[in-house]
Amino acid sequence: MTKTDTLLCDGCGQPASSEHIARRLQRLEWTTRYRPVHIGTVLLGAFAPEDAATFLYATSNTGDFIGEAGNVLASSGVSQNGKSSEATLAEFQRAGFLLTYVLECPLNPEVHEGAAIDGLLRSRLPALLARVRRSLRPKRIVPISSALESLIGSLGAGELGCSVVLDGGKPFALDSAAPELAIARLNQILTRAAAPNQ
Repeated sequence: MTKTDTLLCDGCGQPASSEHIARRLQRLEWTTRYRPVHIGTVLLGAFAPEDAATFLYATSNTGDFIGEAGNVLASSGVSQNGKSSEATLAEFQRAGFLLTYVLECPLNPEVHEGAAIDGLLRSRLPALLARVRRSLRPKRIVPISSALESLIGSLGAGELGCSVVLDGGKPFALDSAAPELAIARLNQILTRAAAPNQ
């Protein structure tokens, strides 16, 4: 295959092998299983994690959600204690949450510089905006990755048709080395949003 024949993944825009496409389809299948009928909140990451053990919807999870998956559950207020992974994900689904990404795949190994990542994210922004408006139609979007900070100005509520919830004008950095404060702040906001009107 020559450079001009390179297949680009329609979920991330990166050059894609057949294995890359197969992994994307598997993640899509896992996610679709727990997609709410009516989405209240889209938790928006920059790119899918490389390790399936930290991908929230992976069927290989045995009930111990770690890394990003654990952070997302903690911030949404969905407890995993004493429940199977299926029961935990069903509760997340019933609460109207959906985790998705600007790049629906992990970064290819050759993409490791900030400018290259930012360029990829920006190139996928029109596809994300169209997906949110036409398919997902949530009430709110919550960016949860610090890599999305440069895109915040482009995620205007008018373009998306829903509100964008930020952490002091920035994404909730659930992907940081110490995400506890961001998790607590997001949990408080999402709990308040889910409370019935008084």
